[in-house]
Formats: sequence, C-alpha cells, structure tokens
Amino acid sequence: MPEGDTLFRTATVLREVLAGKAVRAARGRPDGVALGKVVGSRVEGVQSIGKHLLIGFDNGLSLHTHLRMNGSWHRYRTAERWRRSAARAVAVIEVSDAVAVCFDAPTVELLDTRALSLHPTLAALGPDLLAPEPDIAEAIHRLSSASRQEMPLGEALLDQTAMAGLGNVYRSEVCFIEQVDPFLAVGRVDLAALRRVVIVGQRLIHANREDPARTTTLDATGAPPGPSRIGRPGDRLYVYGRAGRPCRRCRTPIRSKVTGALPRRTYWCPTCQPAGAGA
Repeated sequence: MPEGDTLFRTATVLREVLAGKAVRAARGRPDGVALGKVVGSRVEGVQSIGKHLLIGFDNGLSLHTHLRMNGSWHRYRTAERWRRSAARAVAVIEVSDAVAVCFDAPTVELLDTRALSLHPTLAALGPDLLAPEPDIAEAIHRLSSASRQEMPLGEALLDQTAMAGLGNVYRSEVCFIEQVDPFLAVGRVDLAALRRVVIVGQRLIHANREDPARTTTLDATGAPPGPSRIGRPGDRLYVYGRAGRPCRRCRTPIRSKVTGALPRRTYWCPTCQPAGAGA
C-alpha cells in the first residue's frame, strides 16, 4: 500500500497538471463513480491526507480515492498511450493538455465538498504527519489511548486513526532506529520511546516527500535519524526487505514475520530489538 509520502508526491504531480484547468471530459467505470458531473467545472485543488487523495472542483464536488495495495494515479499528455489497460481505469479526468487516470483503486467516491468533514473514514483519521505543522502531541495521545494498550506497537503505527501517513516500510524502520521491539504492546512501551518513534516517523516521511527513492538512513538535513550513523553511505533502508541479510548495526541476520488482521510483514533485528526492548 502506498505510504503518505507517495500520496504527497502523487498530489503534487496531479496538482501541476490539473489545478486551475477546466475539465473537458471525465468518466469512471460504467458501474462506478459518475464523474461526468464534474465536466465543465475547474479543478480547484489536489491534496493528500495521509494515504487518501482528494481532487476538488469548483462546482462543490470532490473526488476521493484510496489506492490500497494495487491502485495508482498516472498522468499522460493528451493522446499519449496509456501504460495500463483502459479496462483497469476507475477514474479519468481530461483537461486541455493532460489526462489523469486512476487505475485499480478500490475506493473512488464523488462527494459533496462541504460534507468531507463528515466522511466516516476521513473524519476519523489521526494527525497527518505530512501536514505543514502536524500535531505530534495528538498523535502520541491517540497512539497511547486505552483502545490500543494491548495492540503491538508495529500494528498501532499502521492505524491511520492514530496518525495518518505511515505504512509498512516506516513502521519497521522507525522501530529499528529507536531499538524498540515492534511486537511489544503499546501499553508497555516507555512514553519517551513512543514519542521518539512518532517524531522519527514524522521526520523521515517528511524527508522523503519529494523523492521516490525512499531513504530512512538520513533525515532531511543529511543528519542520521538515530544517535549514530549506521551502515555505509548509499544504504537506503535499515531492515525493511532485508530478511536474512546482516543487520547494519550488529551484523545479526534480519528477521521478518507476517502479522496483523491485514497481513503485513514486519522486519526487525533480534539483537538490536530483543523481545521487550523499549519497555
């Protein structure tokens, strides 16, 4: 599933080609969203909120998409050949010099813009870590709420109602950086460690918001995210996708395990993050 930084870049690209322009044509699937309602309107703006993307039109409607595992937005020049089959397109917006196409997204809704604050999913989102001034205190408060006390930290970091934007890559990386056991129940995580995890997560996702080559080993200023530099220059990730390979800190083989109601693979170092680390 694309993480918040990917959606931020997607919104930036679509904003560049759509914002301020009149919609010449628009369509969804025959049994899908009635995008014809926005033809003739102008695109007022494009924004990402966590892992959600919103395109607003000046006729009072907004297109909401959530890509989940397989969805993606593409932009094309007029008459340019699409890189995927038209049968997979769930939303198409055409302006004078470009076409924006959403493929395979399971959530595609045309909503009254005034009602966005009442949308059950959007209204429930926690603080967006890519907002100009994210509410870190609120994110920590939600993450440590009574309802999440027994939830493993790694799963809680994926809960978008606690804070919006982090995904599977970041949850493994930030737990490694702070040397916290990702399977430790949130209620057992030291509050200072919990705060560090949230702050590092926000810093890393913000640092990667404009670069598709996601890197978690350096922050936006070029400084290491943890107390000391680990690994070699050019290393992009510490543990994610590196099962069986040596830990960049201690050389122990990285382990991985699939957990959660929506199965996701967690990566960790059993030496740097032993059971209970972070308590």
